[in-house]
Amino acid sequence: MKRLLPLLLACALLLTGCSAMLERSYTAETVHNRAPEAEGDSSILRAEDYQDLVSAVYYFVSQGETAGTIRLYSYSADEVERDLDAACLEVVQEDPLGAYAVDYIKYDCSHIVSYYEATLSISYRRTAEQIASIVSATGSSAIRAELQEALAGFRPELVLRISYFSEGTDIQALLEQAYYATPAAAFGMPQAEISVYPDEGQQRIVEILLTYPMDTAQAAALSQELTQRAQELADTYLLRPGTDYASAVAALLHSQVTFDPQGAGTAYAALIEERASSEGIALAALLLCRTGGVECQVVRGTLNGEPRFWNQLRVEGETLYLDACADSGLHTAQEMEERGYLQGMADAPEEGDAAEN
Repeated sequence: MKRLLPLLLACALLLTGCSAMLERSYTAETVHNRAPEAEGDSSILRAEDYQDLVSAVYYFVSQGETAGTIRLYSYSADEVERDLDAACLEVVQEDPLGAYAVDYIKYDCSHIVSYYEATLSISYRRTAEQIASIVSATGSSAIRAELQEALAGFRPELVLRISYFSEGTDIQALLEQAYYATPAAAFGMPQAEISVYPDEGQQRIVEILLTYPMDTAQAAALSQELTQRAQELADTYLLRPGTDYASAVAALLHSQVTFDPQGAGTAYAALIEERASSEGIALAALLLCRTGGVECQVVRGTLNGEPRFWNQLRVEGETLYLDACADSGLHTAQEMEERGYLQGMADAPEEGDAAEN
């Protein structure tokens, strides 16, 4: 037995060493959830530090609650009111949702043996429906796509939660791009009232209130009529076997639509009334191209110094340009430049970014 004891101790040491080695080579990471933990009741949350407190206040706001209770542990009497004031103010002024939706937050606080209990009263300046309609968007393409969808439906309001918002984010410019990428609903650029919440920060909520130049019910009816007309023209003239669709669009517009520099700037005017400005003819070309699956966008620029609209197309991998006001041809960039066209920015995203209309 005495001889076995050193051997057993040696084995134990070896096993202990292996165990230690295994422990050193194993790493486990758990993301700490700062969200307050409910104490059996979703209206009663627990906070043990300032960040817990902010999370609790934000939780009630995110749920649209008008009242809630927070139990504060590990707090002294001096800290409670200070942190409650700061947390409510942070949510209302610095958090995007709070800055957009909340009017004010009040609280009453009482000491209950081992903790303090704060009862919140939250007043909103937005309806529950408005808060629920907020859409998340990251990047210019996503913002533009949401704007296109809003314009296509003639919606009067769009609220976006934008991640990585920068001062260079130009909502008005993106709205104009979306307008010229939504030909079936382009009956005049809507006026936009744009508000951003809060004033600073990478994450913002952007509220866009849109006022259209005509009654939205009337505009929706005209949009449906225009879409049907575009499909009829495509079926009758453009989708014939062996037809070069892009060239057929150019020929159709040039032959059937009267170019009027003072005419209406809508695809409706071009395809139904058959008289339009270069803006209207370019929007009509976009609608017809999109109907036939041809990648196309509207371009704004000048022709010999005068404002002009035309189209940029992708045909069999080649970028070509069409001004159906001038002729029925498809031209290269060099040919357009030689003819006096000076291109501004293309107003629509690439086809992959565009929402279908």
